[in-house]
Amino acid sequence: MNSDKPASDLLAIDCAAETERIAASLRTYLQKNRRRGLVLGLSGGIDSTVTAALAVRAVGAERVFGLHMPECQSEDATLVLSRSVADWLKIPSELEDITPLLEAAGFFRRYVTAARQVIPDFDSSWKSKVVIHATGGAHTFSYFSLIGQAPDGRNVTARLSLQAYLEIVAATNFKQRTRKMLEYYHADRLNFAVAGTPNRLEYDQGFFVKNGDGSADVKPIAHLYKTQVYRLAEYLGVPLNIRQRPPTTDTYSLPQGQDEFYFPLPYHQMDLCLYGKNHGLAAETVATAAQLDAVTVDRVWADIDRKRATTHYLHLKPALVDDVSEISTLA
Repeated sequence: MNSDKPASDLLAIDCAAETERIAASLRTYLQKNRRRGLVLGLSGGIDSTVTAALAVRAVGAERVFGLHMPECQSEDATLVLSRSVADWLKIPSELEDITPLLEAAGFFRRYVTAARQVIPDFDSSWKSKVVIHATGGAHTFSYFSLIGQAPDGRNVTARLSLQAYLEIVAATNFKQRTRKMLEYYHADRLNFAVAGTPNRLEYDQGFFVKNGDGSADVKPIAHLYKTQVYRLAEYLGVPLNIRQRPPTTDTYSLPQGQDEFYFPLPYHQMDLCLYGKNHGLAAETVATAAQLDAVTVDRVWADIDRKRATTHYLHLKPALVDDVSEISTLA
């Protein structure tokens, strides 16, 4: 990409050419690895919908299999929208309610135990979410709070200790890992590959669960900024209600935007900040494009560096004591 583009056009792409390039890459992957098609989880969000549409462009609807994997804490709209995506694309799909699996793994019990460390009255009848707070000053400092909503509507906000935060995240990671287990079950029975759905912002910043939603055989949109994913969605004819749905984690029982939990800014500003950092642009140039000030851009860049450092582990392959690369030369 050319860093000399006008600020308003930094993330422009040729949607037709990009669609064909991704589709060709998917076909090559399947042929090389002797897989018949693609499996993916459908959330009713923009990333999974665009990934599914690209998969259909690559291999046809009959060779793309979608999974609807809600649980009792999912937003009501999730299943409705994910089914509408399968209907729009005319792909076969199956409902897998993961609530019984989460119950068997002890997710709900573990979550309540962690939440009670900061909200002693918390029980399974409460709704909740985790939110991030950033302080001002020359060096931004972030911390997390748990927002709990009692059955009578009373809201309680409590700052999370490190231990409580880690236990809550560890518990919620059951959701992504359970869904991925089911994706690979269906991929194995169909001799398909699993398609992952992270965009570039999520992939770069480690906004995924290791061996959960971070696990896939191929990740067709991981090189695209989320802004570009939205542009591809319009080109591919993704229904308007999907394109207008705000990005959400759909992980906690209270509605939660991605910028509440992980990113310091909405995705369209984060994309520009990440692009500017990746391409060595001046903070003032990025600030103009993102409608921010240069000081804020510098703080976001520092946050990007911190997340790259702290989530580097998520990108790593398993460590080996000795090099066994000669295995790759076997037929």
